[in-house]
Amino acid sequence: MKTFAERVRMAREHAGLTQAQLAEAVGMSQPGIQKLERSGGASKFTIQIASACGVSSEWLATGKGEMVDASAPRKPGFDVNIEPIDEPIRTVPLISCVAAGKMTSVTDPYALGAYEKKVPVLVDTSKFAFALRIHGDSMVPEFVPGDIVIIDPDITPQPGDYVIAKNDDQEATFKKYRPRGRNEKGQEYFELVPLNPDYPTLRSDLDQIAIIGTVVQHNRIMRRTNKL
Repeated sequence: MKTFAERVRMAREHAGLTQAQLAEAVGMSQPGIQKLERSGGASKFTIQIASACGVSSEWLATGKGEMVDASAPRKPGFDVNIEPIDEPIRTVPLISCVAAGKMTSVTDPYALGAYEKKVPVLVDTSKFAFALRIHGDSMVPEFVPGDIVIIDPDITPQPGDYVIAKNDDQEATFKKYRPRGRNEKGQEYFELVPLNPDYPTLRSDLDQIAIIGTVVQHNRIMRRTNKL
């Protein structure tokens, strides 16, 4: 009889999921899934893992019975003729927090090259793309504290894009980009506009700010669960 650790790995591979994908589906961390597949042991996420992988929860927990109950009703939209895609999922590092409000110091507790976790990216990005977690409420209701945004420094913002900007003191903010043409000196300038009207609009010619990257993806956690 296979161990619980082996059954978790078999279930995940049966579903065609990576460790990161399974972790996201059941509300765990990727290291948590990795730990289960290495050392096993009981898990409070057993039923969720079985459901996400389309296997029997009894088989996953005890090894008894068949891995997949052929007589069980299939989930809506599940098609046994669909094959999992083998292509690797691109990820970027989640390295910092940025305030969606006034200019504030970027919170980056990680050493150079380190990161909290890797975040899946669903769009084409340059190799310099990275992820930030939003703090503050100047961009509600579109962006709320805890949301994660993917930033690509290689993409030039267009009117209406969301951007991360810094000032000369290396403080950062997250706002909507709005070009305004040229000022009285003939210099091009832009505004950084909050979605929350309680916060002021910033101007690049007055506030000495520069764009460091354009938002290309927005991730929101709809329901939080306990981690392993």
